[in-house]
Amino acid sequence: MIGLLQRVTRARVEVGGETVAAIGAGLLVLVGIEKADDEGAAARLLARLLGYRVFADAAGRMNRSLADTGGGLLLVSQFTLAADTRSGARPSFSAAAPPQQARTLYAHLVRLAGERHPQVASGVFGADMQVSLTNDGPVTFWLTS
Repeated sequence: MIGLLQRVTRARVEVGGETVAAIGAGLLVLVGIEKADDEGAAARLLARLLGYRVFADAAGRMNRSLADTGGGLLLVSQFTLAADTRSGARPSFSAAAPPQQARTLYAHLVRLAGERHPQVASGVFGADMQVSLTNDGPVTFWLTS
C-alpha cells in the first residue's frame, strides 16, 4: 500500500462542485492500493502515517507526529500511484488492485483511521475528485507498507 503524504495547512476534496471532506492543519494522504495489499498493509500504513514525525517541535525540527499534534488526516484514494512508469509513454496499471479489492481496503483504512485518530476525513472512492491543498513547507513523503 502506498501513501503519498503531504503536510498541509488545509486541504479539501470536492465532488461535483461540493466539498465532501476538509481538514485544517495536518496530513493529506493520497492512497494507492496494489494487488498484494491486505488489511495488514492498511494497518501498517496507518501506523506509519500517525507516527511519522513531520511536524516541527519547539526547536523547529521535524520531531512531532500527527498523533502528537492531533491535526487532521485526509485520506484520498488514488489508483494512479500504483502505476508502472518505467517505460513507454503510457503508464501500466497492472500492479493496481482491482476496484472491488481496492474499495474494500480503502474503506478498511478509513474506518481504522477513524478508530485511532480524532480528526479523519476521506474522499469518495472512484469519484472524479478535485483536491485542493496548501502544502506546508513544502513537505511531501512517499511511504509504503
